[in-house]
Amino acid sequence: MAEEGEKKYKLITENRETKDTSRGCTGKATAFYTNGDKYEGDFLDGIRQGRGIYRYDVNGNNYEGDWVENAKHGIGKMIYRKKNDDDGKITFTELGEYHGYWENNRRHGEGVFTYPNGDIYSGWWRFGDKEGKGTYIFKETGMKMHGDWEKGEIKRGCWIYPNGLYFEGEFKNNKPEGKGVWYFKNGNKLHGHYEQKPKELGEDEDPPEEDGEDGAVAKPKFDLVWHTEAKIAEAAANVNSVEQ
Repeated sequence: MAEEGEKKYKLITENRETKDTSRGCTGKATAFYTNGDKYEGDFLDGIRQGRGIYRYDVNGNNYEGDWVENAKHGIGKMIYRKKNDDDGKITFTELGEYHGYWENNRRHGEGVFTYPNGDIYSGWWRFGDKEGKGTYIFKETGMKMHGDWEKGEIKRGCWIYPNGLYFEGEFKNNKPEGKGVWYFKNGNKLHGHYEQKPKELGEDEDPPEEDGEDGAVAKPKFDLVWHTEAKIAEAAANVNSVEQ
């Protein structure tokens, strides 16, 4: 039993009946939960099943899509937010949006995540992490990373520049690491390997950013050093001069 002043569970059916439980409810209804959350959509014998919209009070997140046995499961869209309370004035900070497949409340299958800075990841997910084939596009620079992802990071693939120049090889920390090949627009190729060295901060530099919400790729924490396997000084200079 709810104490005085505590929010009570309430269910309003499509026939405008008000109940204090969803038990036995089948059809469309709106549920108001004790934690402030709200669900509008399909029920089957008292559980969320079918299509529906769920609004999370604690952070302002909003999910619209398929439900199976009270879990996000199927195709749906989640808008991620951060709820801010400034002396009683409630505002929200947008953290990104995912549209794609879900399984048991996690991003699972093919889907697209759009980050608040405009970056986009399009590809496969496995229980919440980027995993499988996928492409990450940096809005600010137009660069792309395309390849095989594991546990949220690209491991093998291509680092593609807007001018057509690209690197194909191994990755670590979402940056090239190890053996690979640079491909130039004129058909030339340059074999070598990348080494990652921790950045040395100057007195007026800030520490590197952590990865963003839900895996947005942050600014590099490393300096990239290219070691060529061929004696082509000019080509090597071109690679090292590319913005990293």
